[in-house]
Amino acid sequence: MGKRIIPAVRNMKDFDDVLKTDHELIIFLETRLSQLESTVKYAKQHKKKVLIHADLVQGLKVDEYGLEYLIHNVKVDGIISTKSKVIAYAKKHNIIGIQRLFALDSHALNHNLKICQKIKPDYIEILPGVIPEIIQEIYDETGIPIIAGGLIRTQIDVDNAINASAYAVTTSNKELW
Repeated sequence: MGKRIIPAVRNMKDFDDVLKTDHELIIFLETRLSQLESTVKYAKQHKKKVLIHADLVQGLKVDEYGLEYLIHNVKVDGIISTKSKVIAYAKKHNIIGIQRLFALDSHALNHNLKICQKIKPDYIEILPGVIPEIIQEIYDETGIPIIAGGLIRTQIDVDNAINASAYAVTTSNKELW
């Protein structure tokens, strides 16, 4: 991954805008299964690497067959999911696996840390990404590169996350792209 900000695309207007940037890596947060193959192909023609948040693809059942479709037919470069089985499947098929976790409370955090230490995702995406102490704690605990996401609204939010050991920040705020 190159730049420290990874654009997160929510709709086709955002997709058109991100193609005009020099960002190599983009994330599709919400998309429809029927659009996915052609959209990813178009992004790759523009020299973009595409990560798909599998849990948010409308019409996709996130099971072994759905993931097989994303990897072999759509040819995504990586998969983001809250489900550890999905990330394990991505890693098994040699694409980027990003475990998304929500820092809701201490219990959820400890549970998610155990999962991450077991499956060893390529990256951990932490939401919300505006809690520097938690970013640092998770990185210290796992040694896995952290992507901060959720509620990233300003350059100060980006800087705080990066200064707290985040490898990158993902945001749908086009002003930060």
